[in-house]
Amino acid sequence: MKKLLALLIALMTVLLCSCSSGGETIRFGTAGTGGIYNEAANSIKSIADADGTLKIETKTTAGSAANVRLLSQNYLDAAIVQSDIAHDALNGENNFEKSGSLGGYSAVVGMFTEACHIVVRKDSDINSVDDLLGKTVSIGEEESGSELNAKQILSAYGLNSKMVKEKNLNYADAAKQLENGEIDAAFFTLGLNATVVEELSKQCDIKLIGIDDSAVKKLKNTYSYVDCKIPKNTYNGQSDEVGTVAVKAVLIVNDRLSDEQVKKLTQLVFDNAQELQLTVSADVDITLEKAVEGVKIPFHKGAAEYYSERGITVKTAG
Repeated sequence: MKKLLALLIALMTVLLCSCSSGGETIRFGTAGTGGIYNEAANSIKSIADADGTLKIETKTTAGSAANVRLLSQNYLDAAIVQSDIAHDALNGENNFEKSGSLGGYSAVVGMFTEACHIVVRKDSDINSVDDLLGKTVSIGEEESGSELNAKQILSAYGLNSKMVKEKNLNYADAAKQLENGEIDAAFFTLGLNATVVEELSKQCDIKLIGIDDSAVKKLKNTYSYVDCKIPKNTYNGQSDEVGTVAVKAVLIVNDRLSDEQVKKLTQLVFDNAQELQLTVSADVDITLEKAVEGVKIPFHKGAAEYYSERGITVKTAG
């Protein structure tokens, strides 16, 4: 009996230790199929599989807001999220005031800038965000960064869910329904040269709707947005530069992951930055300076150790 009890205690200890470090396998939230988070997460997994130092298992999620919640609740060990959502969730601000602070995660590396795309068919009579009044619009999946950004942008123009028919669609479904004329517009928060937008532009003629200076100022004063220009010819048939706002996409991890695991993950990303750029459609600009730029949450101690060894000091949690 005593031997059995001792065995059970030992087993529980092993399980608790495994939970506290995130286990041997890193559960990585990818967001929806067709998005750049999905591309980046699967690329990191492929690199890790080839490298052999880390074991990564990808998990499909709704997007940034879902990822921070799942990380906070220990269902995920790593994910790519929008910097504004990671910051707001950690501090219980803006869209997270009601739910309160979601903690338990920290930053590893800033990966790329994401522009807020507003896409309509070229033959549409929609030429500004104001024209979305009374229209059917995909605002992104529920709990995605696109959804939160869409709601904030619409609100900056005085529009709400009673004035716009909002639909929660993933990237692929939004593109399909826009092509078929089932919706009038779609919001996508994605890195430039996004595959889903480029492929849509080849299926039907599209145009991008800009955000005017007044709304940009309002959004920047209230949230963590930066100015952004989508250069002309970024997408098929796009002849004009389009002004919008953007956020930074950041790789974050559960605080329970060990310093050793996170340092290995940080090194894996930096050592394979060129391969990531080749396999991800966004402009992945991973340098020591760019990696910490625009990241508004504390870094994991394992990542901080990697940066410190290269002369970069970052703020850590705790």
